[in-house]
Amino acid sequence: MSVTRRTLLATATPALLFGPQLVAGTARAATDPRMSVRAAGNPAAKVHVEEWFSLTCTHCARFASEVFPEIRTKLIDSGKVYYIFRDFPLDQIALMAAMVARTLPPERYEPFVLSLLSSQDRWAFARDVNPQDELQKMAALAGMPADLFQKTVADDTLRQAIMDEENRAQALYKIEGTPTFRFNDKVQIGQEMTYDAFAQQVASAA
Repeated sequence: MSVTRRTLLATATPALLFGPQLVAGTARAATDPRMSVRAAGNPAAKVHVEEWFSLTCTHCARFASEVFPEIRTKLIDSGKVYYIFRDFPLDQIALMAAMVARTLPPERYEPFVLSLLSSQDRWAFARDVNPQDELQKMAALAGMPADLFQKTVADDTLRQAIMDEENRAQALYKIEGTPTFRFNDKVQIGQEMTYDAFAQQVASAA
């Protein structure tokens, strides 16, 4: 089962989704280092796996905490898999979090993302909590100054660039929910996976 993109589409303004900004944002993203690939492992690995995920997706959080550590150890660190993280925010909170994650130095991206996924109940879903304030606290722990955080969450260029990539993935691969995985750009699975199922797909793609 995966979570759909319905919430983001319902709350995003038209300017974020359509019109000249889409083309302009794509052009800017091509030269924006914040939009460069975020990945783990050896790019020369035989199997490349892409995961489209949302930082407010509970299925993504469970996969990150229960399955990904074994994938990291047995498949990524061993050189079998090059793992590419793809943003697919399902709502405005996830979009803001993705913006912050991409503004951090690349080497801090994965630890920060995994930290956000493991603590969704505290920063994204807790009652009487402002998600932006909680996100700023976590960003500060990752080394982001307060002024850079405020500049980041107000950056419409970065927001549009992430939305552009999400729209592109949706158009090319018909991705509607998270998590979604693609193995060597051929086999696509749009649901949470166990380690055994994931490893089997890796073996078939090798």
